[in-house]
Amino acid sequence: MQELLERKQGLHRTVLIVDDELIEREMLGAMLNESYEVIYASNGVSALEIIKHEKTSLSIILLDLHMPKLDGYSLLKILRSDSELWRIPVIVLTSEKNAEVKSLQLGAADFISKPYEVPEIIRARIEHSIELSEDRIIIHETERDVLTGLFNKEFFFEYGRRLDNQNKNMPMDALVLDINRFHIINELYGRAYGDTLLKKLGNSIHNLVCEIGGLACRRNSNCFGIYIPHMDNPKDHISRFISMIEDVLDDRKISIRLGIYSDDGSDLDMEQRFERAELVCRKIKNHYTTCFDIYNAELHSKELHSERLINDMDSALLEKQFKVFYQPKYNICDGKPVLTSVEALVRWFHPEFGMIPPGEFITLFEDNGLIRQLDKYVWNEAANQIKKWKEEGFNVPVSVNVSRVDVFNPRLVDILSDIIKNSEIDSENLLLEITESAYSDNAQQIINTVMNLRENGFKIEMDDFGSGYSSLNMLCSLPIDALKLDMEFIRNICDNKKHFRLVGIMIDIARILEVPVIAEGVETKEQLDLLEDLGCDIIQGYYFSKPLPAEELTALLKSEVRSV
Repeated sequence: MQELLERKQGLHRTVLIVDDELIEREMLGAMLNESYEVIYASNGVSALEIIKHEKTSLSIILLDLHMPKLDGYSLLKILRSDSELWRIPVIVLTSEKNAEVKSLQLGAADFISKPYEVPEIIRARIEHSIELSEDRIIIHETERDVLTGLFNKEFFFEYGRRLDNQNKNMPMDALVLDINRFHIINELYGRAYGDTLLKKLGNSIHNLVCEIGGLACRRNSNCFGIYIPHMDNPKDHISRFISMIEDVLDDRKISIRLGIYSDDGSDLDMEQRFERAELVCRKIKNHYTTCFDIYNAELHSKELHSERLINDMDSALLEKQFKVFYQPKYNICDGKPVLTSVEALVRWFHPEFGMIPPGEFITLFEDNGLIRQLDKYVWNEAANQIKKWKEEGFNVPVSVNVSRVDVFNPRLVDILSDIIKNSEIDSENLLLEITESAYSDNAQQIINTVMNLRENGFKIEMDDFGSGYSSLNMLCSLPIDALKLDMEFIRNICDNKKHFRLVGIMIDIARILEVPVIAEGVETKEQLDLLEDLGCDIIQGYYFSKPLPAEELTALLKSEVRSV
């Protein structure tokens, strides 16, 4: 690009004159050599060799049509069919009027009539053609992604809108294509390998839109947008597209996913279509049974519902629509179960939708970062409740969830410390549950954060142990005070021998780490007995109690005291 800008400023412009007549070459050269560096070729064959060798420095070619070995028409066809040489503008030199139209149809930028006109006119024609060509190249370079050659995102949407305006009755489909785990691929095999992969994929997508029409772009690092004429049976075509792309990639380690918005006649603009295609692409991110899906009315309804929940969150916090329930945890080490702590679980009582299951809003808020506000709300509610119970004579530690979003908050320790101070409770009474999978995201950073929390008196429980695929080496360095088993193992412990043995192994690991084991999701006496035999320390689940509002938990605490 820098070289091109220097040429536009009048530097390093080179003209190639191709003519088999010596006098004609010399005459034209004399008109130009004060303004340009001029080189010569006497026939089409030698000219082609020069052009290939000097393709990056040539500013324009002045081409005679009638020459031995390779005539001007044939050379012009070769240049215009070459992906690298087509950018060099060509002005044909001719004395035949009927040759001008054919030359322009073959891609010539202009023509100069023989015998030659006034030198000023010739120089003006050459300068004009060079300027147009350089402007076109600059625009092309600006609108294209350097690595893949596809449109960049901004020009893609600009040309897409023009396409829609010019073809208002032509339905269009939007496709968003992403490479799974691309950041891992870059880390494992290097950026050069990743760039090669993106080039192959870009070329494959380019061939696709050339075949069926439309536009394509590189949306970001490893995500591509494809805008094509509507497919009546998209599933029939998409399988072929994916197969074609994977054949080009030719690597079993690489997998792609494709979100599709199929035109349904609704009056959506291009951006809205791609928002829906991207939503589908994100939805199947962790699905390993399918690599593509199509946007539908059900997904649209869920999207609207999710957007409504996001918009309602602030008012829900102000109006205290979120209620904290408490599920007891019982220590079973001494034979008789003893209520030793509780877990705080949030429920949303929406004025229109009623009680919204946590599964509907927790993941949603984790994805957009709103979980920080909700978690802070729950921490404050739990801390205040701990204080109330203390005033009533009950020392009940409360476990609260700390999402992976919270863990990366540099102010996490300060926030929790302020809550403890304002509630006038001890930090060891607010137990912090962090999921095992969070440790896998950025192990060292999270370990550092957890160590900082423990130095400030907080106790850490690793939640959902067994679901995050921790390495044994990492387990040895994890600063934790308890392991909480993933409830999926507990649910199948009675019917699945593998799950039973795995639970036993995880309890053995906890013994090595010298931390207690908590089993949640215990619903039956049979599960309780098996866990007790395996040496589990603490039980949580419907067998003892469902999550209770604070006032009901208080009543339970009083009944526990009376029964002692």
